[in-house]
Amino acid sequence: MTAVHFGAGNIGRGFIGLALHNAGHRVIFVDVDDSLISSIASTDSYRVIETGANGIVHSVDNFTGLNSASNPDEVVQSIAEADIVTTAVGPRILEFVAPLIARGLAARTSSTPLAVMACENAIGATDTLKTFVATTASAADMSRAQFANTAVDRIVPVQDSTVGLDVTVEAFSEWVIDRTPFNGVEPRIPSAHFVDDLAPYIERKLLTVNTGHASIAYLGLRAGARHVAEALAIESIAVQIDAVLEETSRMLISRHGIDEAAQRVYVAQTLDRFRNPDLDDELTRVGRSPLRKLSRHERLIEPAAALSESGVTPQALLAVVEAAIRFDVPSDDESVQLQIMRATLSPNEFATAVCGIDDGHPLFTALVATIARTLG
Repeated sequence: MTAVHFGAGNIGRGFIGLALHNAGHRVIFVDVDDSLISSIASTDSYRVIETGANGIVHSVDNFTGLNSASNPDEVVQSIAEADIVTTAVGPRILEFVAPLIARGLAARTSSTPLAVMACENAIGATDTLKTFVATTASAADMSRAQFANTAVDRIVPVQDSTVGLDVTVEAFSEWVIDRTPFNGVEPRIPSAHFVDDLAPYIERKLLTVNTGHASIAYLGLRAGARHVAEALAIESIAVQIDAVLEETSRMLISRHGIDEAAQRVYVAQTLDRFRNPDLDDELTRVGRSPLRKLSRHERLIEPAAALSESGVTPQALLAVVEAAIRFDVPSDDESVQLQIMRATLSPNEFATAVCGIDDGHPLFTALVATIARTLG
């Protein structure tokens, strides 16, 4: 069995690649980082080190690496022969991965459909990837693949650059996959959890873990903190994060019928993970790509919009939105673009262009007032 995985970074090696390896697949890592791919191609094994006293050290072998920029034909042939294709490249990179997948589908001769799963921090990421693939693939080629959405969760902190390919990760991990595209024949990934309805899982993760993480970053930076654990140690920040996750929990319980007690446990577990000193991260890194995180169906605006549609004005989430708009980190391209838009757009224009909320939505008035406060 062979799996092609786009994105050979820490998440790719320390989470998805590990799960595929443990399932018995030979993993072909694909990336455009020539130095990283050269290291992968010339190395027999690497370690995935779980943090904590009872953490397991996994040894990963039976893999190789391909540079999709310099060797696209080899990548296409690998896809044509693979059983599974996965990604962990970031939602905005999916459109650049898609043409290679389309070419790989066209070259397939196997009668077994290719399982394609985008493992990104975004709702419906595989649907997005499928749309991009379909722009160049024929209907016949598309029928050679089964595209399944997923929800993935594992914190991978910043790595020591001296340890090579080894990756340190938290012990907790969750990979939930929509089983419905596979017609009863799911790909072999024992550590993954296949479900009939993915929406509650992916939204619970995105709107608890990712909303919480981003909120800590944006609020923590406003309070002068530099790291996640440092920010959560500030009492006022901890109180604000509790309020944010209370709002997202209210929305999740209402939308998906999630058990209220189970959600409280999930929130508490999430906060414990954030406080883990082995997983501490810089707030500027956690907060990067603010334009994506402020977009309509992402971790801040989606729950805020849903609450407002139910007649509730989301105070805590809007406070995070305000802090996110003030995220000014010159090394982050989206932050630079955000600050230009903040300076040139009116609050009404910003709400529509960045957040996808127009004047017909019940969140619009409160959101515009929030944006206006950042202009002073």
